Amino acid sequence: MSIFIPRLAITTGEPAAIGPDIVLQLLQKDILAHIAVFADIELLKQRAKQLNLNLQFNILSSSEYRQIPLHKAGHLNVIPISLTKTVTCGQLNSVNSSYVLKMLENACQACLEGYFDALVTAPVHKGIINDAGIVFSGHTEFLAKQTNTQQVVMMLASPELRVALATTHLPLSQVSQAITATHLENTITILHNELKNKLGLKNPSISVCGLNPHAGEGGHLGTEEILTITPVLNKLRHRGMRLIGPISADSAFTKKSLTNIDVVLAMYHDQGLPVLKQHNFGKSVNITLGLPIIRTSVDHGTALELAGTGKATSTSLFYAIQTASEMVKLCPK
Repeated sequence: MSIFIPRLAITTGEPAAIGPDIVLQLLQKDILAHIAVFADIELLKQRAKQLNLNLQFNILSSSEYRQIPLHKAGHLNVIPISLTKTVTCGQLNSVNSSYVLKMLENACQACLEGYFDALVTAPVHKGIINDAGIVFSGHTEFLAKQTNTQQVVMMLASPELRVALATTHLPLSQVSQAITATHLENTITILHNELKNKLGLKNPSISVCGLNPHAGEGGHLGTEEILTITPVLNKLRHRGMRLIGPISADSAFTKKSLTNIDVVLAMYHDQGLPVLKQHNFGKSVNITLGLPIIRTSVDHGTALELAGTGKATSTSLFYAIQTASEMVKLCPK
């Protein structure tokens, strides 16, 4: 019986940060996949020299997507994307923002066209991209636009816990108005379907947090639960979805509340992710649900101060690659 071997596209993220480091470090190891790294070849060579890594680079063009060889430890298959300006570790330069986005655009398009089974991304620096005059709120939103996807769902997953978000990179002042009945219904529907189709959960159980303290305290601490969240949950329960809540976020992550729960849906970024990262930082993976492609990423930021030092760890990138490979096997093209 033949073994299915996934084809993975990897982007190295912010060039002045640890993205190139962790990709180079991880690909010293054997990984059962056809892997192509989208990046500037001279940047990779320079960083490998700084990190004292003995690596061999195989430069490929877009016409050779079908011929990506099986990954071998210490070998990198590189799809070259040229930097705008030479990089110094730890020093951001807005001029290179176009390079970062070109990596993502090319890798995403190659996945859309079926050359790769999944996209795995290293961290980008949102602030410096915006400083370049480019509106950018994150990978999640950027990839949704690139794939013409109206709505996606951000989920972080570790071996012990999954946390999805009803809203992603928004100021707290905008969260309440963003949680409309339509948006929440679509979010839960995407989450339910993707847990089934891409993660292999036959009948997922979803715990839904309230927006307000104590889930609104019967309307005394806010009415979003009464007017929006509960009606949506009831509507979707009638469709057969297993939904718990709205539950107060301060108790949603206790051991008892998480019993037989497959994922917790938080209403906003910092309601759910601090809990997951406190227990599993570096061992969880960021998954974008609802895209026509599989996309995973690391659970951490750019760590500019660690770039080129050899102190960055590639653990989360390993989990991102492992998760992408498992998802590909569950829903092969």
